[in-house]
Amino acid sequence: MNAVEIEVAVSELAAQPYARADFPYQFLTAFGFKETTVSKLRATAANTSDIENGVLLRTNIHLATADAGKANDVLAALKTSPKTLKGKVKFILATDGEMIEAEELATGEPLSCRYTDLPDHFGFFLPLAGISTVAEIKDNPIDIRATARLNKLYLELLKDNKDWATDKKRPALNQFMARLIFCFFAEDTGIFNHAGMFTECLRQMSEASSSNTHEVIEELFRAMNTAPEARKAANLKRWAEPFPYVNGGLFADDIGCPKFSKIARSYLLRAGDLHWEQINPDIFGSMIQAVADDDERGSLGMHYTSVPNILKVLDPLFLDDLRQQLEEAEDNPRKLLNLRKRIANIRVFDPACGSGNFLVIAYQKMREIEADIIKRRKDEDKKSWIKLTNFYGIEIKTFAAEIARLALLVAEFQENVKHIGQREACLDVLPLHQTGKIINDNALGVDWKEVCPPLSNCKVVEEDLAGPTGRMSFDGEPQGQTFICGNPPYMGRKFQSDEQKDELKSAFAGRSKDTLSLDYVTGWFAKAADYIVGSNAESAFVTTNSICQGIQVSALWPALFGIGVRISFAYVSFKWSNLASNKAGVTVCIVGLTSNFQKRRKIFEAGENDEITVRDVSNVNPYLIAGPDIYVAPRSNVPDDRTAMQFGNHPYYANALMLTQGEAREFLRQNPEAEGFVRPLYGSKEFIGGLARACIWITSANLDAAMSIPEIRKRVEQVRHDRGEVKKDAQAQKLVATPYRFRDQYEAKSGLIVVPIVSSEERAYLPVGVAEARAIVHNKAFALYDAPLWNLALIASRLHCLWIGTVCVRLEMRFSYSNTLGWNTFPVPQLTETDKADLTRCAEDILLAREAHFPKTIADVYDPDEMPADLRAAHDRNDETLERIYIGRRFRNDTERLEKLFDMYTKMTKDEVKTKKAGTRKNGKPAEEGEGA
Repeated sequence: MNAVEIEVAVSELAAQPYARADFPYQFLTAFGFKETTVSKLRATAANTSDIENGVLLRTNIHLATADAGKANDVLAALKTSPKTLKGKVKFILATDGEMIEAEELATGEPLSCRYTDLPDHFGFFLPLAGISTVAEIKDNPIDIRATARLNKLYLELLKDNKDWATDKKRPALNQFMARLIFCFFAEDTGIFNHAGMFTECLRQMSEASSSNTHEVIEELFRAMNTAPEARKAANLKRWAEPFPYVNGGLFADDIGCPKFSKIARSYLLRAGDLHWEQINPDIFGSMIQAVADDDERGSLGMHYTSVPNILKVLDPLFLDDLRQQLEEAEDNPRKLLNLRKRIANIRVFDPACGSGNFLVIAYQKMREIEADIIKRRKDEDKKSWIKLTNFYGIEIKTFAAEIARLALLVAEFQENVKHIGQREACLDVLPLHQTGKIINDNALGVDWKEVCPPLSNCKVVEEDLAGPTGRMSFDGEPQGQTFICGNPPYMGRKFQSDEQKDELKSAFAGRSKDTLSLDYVTGWFAKAADYIVGSNAESAFVTTNSICQGIQVSALWPALFGIGVRISFAYVSFKWSNLASNKAGVTVCIVGLTSNFQKRRKIFEAGENDEITVRDVSNVNPYLIAGPDIYVAPRSNVPDDRTAMQFGNHPYYANALMLTQGEAREFLRQNPEAEGFVRPLYGSKEFIGGLARACIWITSANLDAAMSIPEIRKRVEQVRHDRGEVKKDAQAQKLVATPYRFRDQYEAKSGLIVVPIVSSEERAYLPVGVAEARAIVHNKAFALYDAPLWNLALIASRLHCLWIGTVCVRLEMRFSYSNTLGWNTFPVPQLTETDKADLTRCAEDILLAREAHFPKTIADVYDPDEMPADLRAAHDRNDETLERIYIGRRFRNDTERLEKLFDMYTKMTKDEVKTKKAGTRKNGKPAEEGEGA
């Protein structure tokens, strides 16, 4: 369930008569727990609560019902209950049907409210549904409640007005909904003549049967589109005359009105009864944008992005600079005036604006700074110079575009109330003036310079004693600036439609041929770079971290840098979460672009509790590391005497030759003569989890013996059949001739090192290890066959973990290993025999420390919260030994480690280029093997 659905369920629960015996189970159901879970709890055996009338759901909540007036006493008993501690619950809750008493145990935050007011506080309990929330929603759920009411209304209107559900009429329905939202907001904020004016008129003038509801609404909308001088001739209904002239384009078109059923009328009035003056335009807009989208309606409320996350983009892009100049201006009237003019000339452009979150937050923060300027200058005219027409957007979905325009109007009114007062704000708002310039289109299919015409690149740059600072100067008439920002759609190459792939080709035309490896979001970077060069503009986008890792780096960044931009700032990988359940979110980074090469560069890192560290650096490279712009390219071979790392053996439709442990035991029980053909089988999951599968391993040398066993012969024939069925796969057809084997047949003779391909980023080290020599590794892991053990020490080091986390692709935040990008490129100093002996001992110590904790698996011992002290110490000795080989001491931090590795990689690749040139004859032909340089 999403947050909107939970709010509806909690509201329905609170509206029902209190049923003491059923309340705990009703409460859990309202928060999305499955019926099977709730049914088990109803059985006394599954419910381990030690409190009378209590229900305990482990790791979630311990709740109980109480006698009248005893809710606080029961809450105290829940808090001291041993079962509460043992069950590791997040919340405790007690109710007597009159009051709700609860506490979030991790923070100690209490909740006390009337039972009927529970819907006003449902956000307090959202973590039960796996939904991370923010204070704005936790303390004030109006945005979710409004979204829920309007969603019901929208669906009911679609059901009863089939013609409005067509592609032709759907934009009109979206505009109709935007008008309703404005009216609800206007009647509760003083924009209309008195509170509740619109809803009360609907309630009084429309029939209870709903037969004339559409006519009443049409007349009210007509009144709002009629200017004062035209009212007499318009012959408005008497009850519509008090409604003011709104216009501003919102009511300009005669779009008609859908018919209302009794249910739809009820939903309409219930929506109007909410406290719309409490609406947050950024929150409400992002939540309601899915209402009009049939494919996204199930994700209602999931699009909301918290203000702190949005500010990770806006602050370093331009707000921090404005604030710094404000502080430097102090109380200097001229500097303050020029800064105010500068802010008034700033344009904010979001080419994937959705419902306008970024634009709204940018507007609000700019108003805050402007208000401070007005206060310092003691200006009598407190009206804002910041125009909504300076806010531009492109949005592909019509309803979201409508909401973005409306959200900016709402934000402007709320800021006016805050800074010039309610009376002045109300006098100033009608008739509506132009709002943000939001167009409904595909951002990769339009010319951004036509949507938001660029300003000239005549920058007035401030200078200090050290030269240009990269900031705009206070002196002289401020120049206009454009800041492009947003959170475009990410979409990896596997999820792109053919049309989207063509859009990327067009965006990178003539600059990158390898667009098939790029995420969809890179199209926005290309368009932004084109816009920035030659205009006074900069950009910053939220993006998947994969565009700064792996093969995308060399496909994307040379093309962008070739246009004439550089990275101005970056936030390294962090979780960009929303209100989806199960803490859904994607791992992202934020990358800013500039054509101002004098601008100071910054790297931001989000630590625990979202604490931000900032570093000023001379350059940010495509891997978001301080250093020169280099590109780590895949290598087919190792550069030194380390052992080659190979993919495991691909079964290629040989599923019949793979068995679970249980299947293998039964197979050998029935076919004991087949024991020599059954081998342990490892991939990443099996190796980390300590549960090897098995495979039937046959070579050409023992094929006849294997085929003499009927059950093996049967399985081999099944492989022949399965490969033969895949007619379009040429390799499968070729392998039909050898159905007894995997596609590959790599195996060890004396030793086997296994390297999982995918591993959790929460582990401090890569879970590399050894397996018995006769084991087989399949294609979900890498293997080093018969490798000296010092290779394992390199792979198990902190240095290597950092390297592959930077240059290899990640799946979300999980490491996704690559032998050609991670192992073959890993810079290692020349190792002496003494170095190798020291590293071998370190590897042995790591393996012995793991063995001491048998039967715990690698997953168990590398749990960051449970990692044994002796294993951690063994890794620490390994790190110290290796790092002293690199620089003669321990590295101070990960930043120093990465900068050293990139420096070594740069030198390594330069040396190889020199070697290749030295090994080439004057005629350009390569030297023969054995010839000297």
